[in-house]
Amino acid sequence: MTVLSTEIAGLPAPRRGKVRDVYAVDDDRVLLVASDRLSAFDVVMNEGIPEKGAVLTRLAAFWFGQTGHLVPNHLLSADDRAIRAALESVGATWTPELAGRAMLCRKTVPLKIEAVVRGYLCGSMWKAYKSRPDGGDVWGHALPAVLRESEKLPEAIFTPSTKADAGHDEPMTPSEAEELLGDLYRPVVSAAKSLYAFGAAHCERAGLILADTKFEFGVTDSGELLLIDEALTPDSSRFWPQDSYAPGGSPPSFDKQFVRDFLESVPGWNKQPPPPTLPTEIVEKTAAKYREAYERITGKAWA
Repeated sequence: MTVLSTEIAGLPAPRRGKVRDVYAVDDDRVLLVASDRLSAFDVVMNEGIPEKGAVLTRLAAFWFGQTGHLVPNHLLSADDRAIRAALESVGATWTPELAGRAMLCRKTVPLKIEAVVRGYLCGSMWKAYKSRPDGGDVWGHALPAVLRESEKLPEAIFTPSTKADAGHDEPMTPSEAEELLGDLYRPVVSAAKSLYAFGAAHCERAGLILADTKFEFGVTDSGELLLIDEALTPDSSRFWPQDSYAPGGSPPSFDKQFVRDFLESVPGWNKQPPPPTLPTEIVEKTAAKYREAYERITGKAWA
């Protein structure tokens, strides 16, 4: 079954993000439901990736459980029985589409920033690095003059971006992010870098490289900073297999790279809606990569 959107009787209509449907359960709690929608280049595809939402939910719950000692997070429960009881307590109806893809979470005010941490020079940063003026920095970061694509950076760096409700997120310099976040800037940078370091070390033991990742944070009514949304999943991170890694090109990754590569090959598509139709083979390969990422990271078979 492929779930592209959800409706829960007894709750207000959800706020639909690129992947998740977010429901207000009561004044203190929200329900995040991960659909099988897939976004590439900030455009939502027409085709879903089977089981993708369930993979994202289980991985996010895994990482929230692993990293709570580093940074508090918003997860209250990812257990279907507990979530069903919570819904019924407020007069809402559980539906089978929610199974395995819902998280009951604390309510926060999300920060208007994507907290990106990069350990390797790839993706959009590689493109910016190649086009920078001689000796110029990249998004406010001074980098060595000669680096290859996918090469490991001297140290992991914080490269924030805007958090667009629609359209493309745009890179920010650290000073721009600090102006936006104020006193929260340093705690966000510290939390994001700690989470990246922990995730990279775990992935290394699993034979993977965590090239880069993004985190989202929110603030409770009492002012507590929490890790929210998801963490260290194939939707928010770039994972490479260690055994085939080599700088100087773009390594295969455990994410939606099949989709990105296909879209880049479509003549005339300008990375704006509407998106091209995804071939069945691309959908199936992407679904398999998401499941493999779950198994490699958690050490558990996908069921």
